[in-house]
Amino acid sequence: MENIYATCLELNHKGILLIGPSGSGKSDLALRLIKEKQAILISDDRTNIELVSGAIIASCPQTIQGLLEVRGIGIVKMPHKKQSKISLVIELTNNLSQIERLPLFETITLLGIEIKKIRLYPFELSAVHKVALACDENS
Repeated sequence: MENIYATCLELNHKGILLIGPSGSGKSDLALRLIKEKQAILISDDRTNIELVSGAIIASCPQTIQGLLEVRGIGIVKMPHKKQSKISLVIELTNNLSQIERLPLFETITLLGIEIKKIRLYPFELSAVHKVALACDENS
């Protein structure tokens, strides 16, 4: 098992890892996905990943299960799920100009497994809808 700096959610039965530096909007985007798209929290800020039967399974360290940092409010309790199979990695950027209009297909290798990766600017109003579209496209 490996512990990584990431927030993890499940949307439409698909695990999503949100990666990016501190302050990049991982928790904020997670909160919007939970409230607007009924995503389910797996973990915030730190995520355990392990290879199980050829799939990357994400889970939350026990000490932070069900907790989400909401900047300006503090740590809040959220409904959560113990684990999810990762289908998509979203790399967050703080610069909209780093997002390609028509990006090439990208992957990221986690524990020897390639997973589809997209880049997003998380503070666009459409960010939650883009995540949902990427999940549907990844079926």
